Amino acid sequence: MSLHPTLQPYADAWTHSIDAISELVQPLVEGEWNRRTPCPAWSVRDVVSHVIGMECEMLGDPRPIHTLPRDLFHVTNEHQRYMEMQVDVRRHHTGPEMTSELEYTVIRRNRQLRNETREPGTRVRGPLGSDPTLEEAMRNRAFDVWVHEQDLRAALGRPGNLDSPGAHVARDLLLAALPKVVAKDAGLPPGSAVVVDVHGPVEFLRTVRVDEEGRGSIDGAPSLGPVVSLTLDWETYVRLACGRVTADAVADRIKAEGDPELTAAILLAFAVTP
Repeated sequence: MSLHPTLQPYADAWTHSIDAISELVQPLVEGEWNRRTPCPAWSVRDVVSHVIGMECEMLGDPRPIHTLPRDLFHVTNEHQRYMEMQVDVRRHHTGPEMTSELEYTVIRRNRQLRNETREPGTRVRGPLGSDPTLEEAMRNRAFDVWVHEQDLRAALGRPGNLDSPGAHVARDLLLAALPKVVAKDAGLPPGSAVVVDVHGPVEFLRTVRVDEEGRGSIDGAPSLGPVVSLTLDWETYVRLACGRVTADAVADRIKAEGDPELTAAILLAFAVTP
């Protein structure tokens, strides 16, 4: 195997989730492709279209030449326009067309991974003209396909894989974003600490600390006097952090202790995916 050892976990997580998505959508009848998912404004077909489109971009395929309709009211910024292009171009594709394109794209991507000899730090093409490293791009794809696998599972009533390799990639990515959520977005005061205790298939306890300059950091040591403590299950954490639900909608699944205004500010800023 020529894949660099630091890239292998992301390749494994991606493979696990993309295979699960293929298995989920293979038997769907036409009407099921139109089911709404927790991903705002996207159906099952839209989510699979997005996955196909992003994998085609990893392959270096040219982006579709396509004009978006004017009535897509959920598309309000440049990032959303970029993502919607690969989705809208497939909106009228049938179920068999979707599954065959997904299957073909996965075959091509597996071949690409088998032949991948580039170093993790190599710059590659990313969305909106960005140039992430190969490691960042593969980590983001592993994260993205796992989150969308969960979107599809929710839409189709097929829960599972909350502790799969992709879940652990998601945990690390979401935790890396937590200091910014607490210190910058929620604006917690210098010298304060927030404890997040997550239970379920993926478990962790982390403390986010805000230093005197207002910068956030995260560690696994408990804080003796946190201004806010949040206790919630892993699935709720993911749904909140990925913008699939509001805190109000899952209030019964969150145990919050401490300053109510600071708690509200953290939960309002909790979503970290665009």
